[in-house]
Amino acid sequence: MPELPEVETVANGVHERVHGQRIDGVWTSGKPQTFKSAESEIAEVLTGARIERVRRVGKTIVVSLRRGEAAAEFLVHLGMTGRLLVSAPEVEVPKHTHAVLSLSGGNELRFVDARRFGRLSVRAAGYEGPGAEPLTVGEDEFVALFRGRKTPIKAALLNQSLLHGVGNIYADESLFRAGIRPARQAARLTRKELLRLREALKVVLAHAIALGGSSVSDYVDADGVRGFFQLEHRVYLRTGEPCLVCGSAVRKIVIGGRSTHFCAVCQR
Repeated sequence: MPELPEVETVANGVHERVHGQRIDGVWTSGKPQTFKSAESEIAEVLTGARIERVRRVGKTIVVSLRRGEAAAEFLVHLGMTGRLLVSAPEVEVPKHTHAVLSLSGGNELRFVDARRFGRLSVRAAGYEGPGAEPLTVGEDEFVALFRGRKTPIKAALLNQSLLHGVGNIYADESLFRAGIRPARQAARLTRKELLRLREALKVVLAHAIALGGSSVSDYVDADGVRGFFQLEHRVYLRTGEPCLVCGSAVRKIVIGGRSTHFCAVCQR
């Protein structure tokens, strides 16, 4: 599933290509799993609206719309296999396309999702997401998020009501860089350890954004281009391979139903 860096990359790419344009027409596929709002409502809100901004909130792409004095938002959650692509009309529409927005600039904004775990909806302006923003969360706020939590720190990092946007890849990579075992109880981490984790998380996420995210499955950006951060992974999906720091074998366990990769020597 695309995580914060991938969603940020897509949102930034779409914004560069479509902001300021008017939505002249909307087509939807009629597949009910894809739509949290009624398709008729989506078409009504989007048609004729101007795209002011495309941004990321957590793992959600938020398209800010304006029609006269009225403001609204189009929310796109990519799910596991969702893609938001800016394409010329003459480019063949991919299989599993569930929405096509015709833009005044001549291109189309297409939502493609083979497994249909992605979701499209419209709402009033002001979506803020469920948790704190990992890239900007302050030191005291970050430490307070985990105070008294008896769950493993890996599971706490994946709790979107605490930090929105962090997923399996970047939780594993950040815990490795912070030298913290993923199974340790969150409440038992010292302030010093938590601040080290906060810094590692910010560095990892920023570097992944700079490299266009991690393409380990279906993820591509707004132009259909894969990311490169998978080449920087130190533990994620490297089970049995030597740790890049100490040489011991990277291990895999399951925490909260999620595969978790770590080095038993470097992480304590």
